Amino acid sequence: MGDTTAVTKQSPAGAMPLDGRYDLSVMIGGPLYQLYRGTHVSGAALELVHRRVIALAVLAWLPLLVLSLLDGLAWAGVRVPFLLDVSTHLRFLGALPLLIFAELMVHERMPTVVRQFVTRGIVDEAGRPKFQAAIDSAMRLRNSIVAEILLLVLVYAVGVGVLWRYEIALPVATWYRQIDAGAIHVTRAGWWYMLVSTPLFQFLLFRWYFRIFIWARFLWQVSRIGLKLMPLHPDRNGGLGFLSGMPRAFAPLLLAHGVLLAGVFADGIFFADMSLLDYKFEALAVLAFLLLIVVGPLLVFMLVLERAKRTGTREYGMLAQRYVRDFDHKWLHGAEQPSESLLGAADIQSLADLGNSFEVVKEMKLIPVSRSTLTYLVIVAALPIAPLLFTMIPMNELLKRLAKLVL
Repeated sequence: MGDTTAVTKQSPAGAMPLDGRYDLSVMIGGPLYQLYRGTHVSGAALELVHRRVIALAVLAWLPLLVLSLLDGLAWAGVRVPFLLDVSTHLRFLGALPLLIFAELMVHERMPTVVRQFVTRGIVDEAGRPKFQAAIDSAMRLRNSIVAEILLLVLVYAVGVGVLWRYEIALPVATWYRQIDAGAIHVTRAGWWYMLVSTPLFQFLLFRWYFRIFIWARFLWQVSRIGLKLMPLHPDRNGGLGFLSGMPRAFAPLLLAHGVLLAGVFADGIFFADMSLLDYKFEALAVLAFLLLIVVGPLLVFMLVLERAKRTGTREYGMLAQRYVRDFDHKWLHGAEQPSESLLGAADIQSLADLGNSFEVVKEMKLIPVSRSTLTYLVIVAALPIAPLLFTMIPMNELLKRLAKLVL
């Protein structure tokens, strides 16, 4: 159900030829994926992104505009009319399309990354049955109808019943609800917002978290297979350096969260007398959460990498000890001095090469994520919030500072 088409691939020498058995994408299964296919807004490989974006935006945002116009609350009549509600527009016209686009990005990257475990020989022939079992288990969970039904129940029980009422809704009169003598009156647009638009967005968001859980669970199972890591690998990750590129595929997901957060902050600043500094803890907490869900799954390899580093340091240390002893005996303290010249001798180059190799083992990192990747993810997540910095500086002061920089 929703599996990718098997394509025969050529693998390196010593590895089993790939025939599609080791492909995995956590994005192309489940009832929603089948609904996409049935309504012709997606192909087998999640193409036709523009159709899904348009269809979901029409379903989530357009009725709010129409109903707000009918209610007379589109641009006036309340403290927060519909057309001035920055959070709503960013959520459904910014964050939602990014959630859809992120599915395609992750789907295109993940099968290639998963296959690297086999093509690089990190999972050897003895471990391939367990590796395939981990893939099959992930696909069963990905295709689960029960899982997505539970997500839908969670959305309406918690997302609508609790979060929307007490956290998402602004404490002032808005286009979606008004407060009259302590009584809350939900508008027609508000009912659509509460029962259709918000649950749709939250379902897509929670579905993303569920997919990341499947990915993390798969990596945890792989880490327990018995991987053939190479401490001398120049990637300083024992050969797992290829995993560092996977978090970058989640960049649109992080950007969507940043857009969502920027909308919430903007509404608070413009309509609830808040300042950007009032949200500093929320911003830091969300940033930490995003890094955890994207980079966190790779932490399952820490113990495996630490064990490989410890073993490599011991084994290559013993090799270096034998070589250095022989070198010392031959060139310095031997009974007979060698007849060849030390200058340009191969022994010197070999000693230097051995030292470089030992440094590679000592510098082996325990997390297969580069610093540049972490920096990139932080910038992507924080980028949508950056324009709100201008709300902290009066326009005339900002122009004066810019003029000083230019002049």
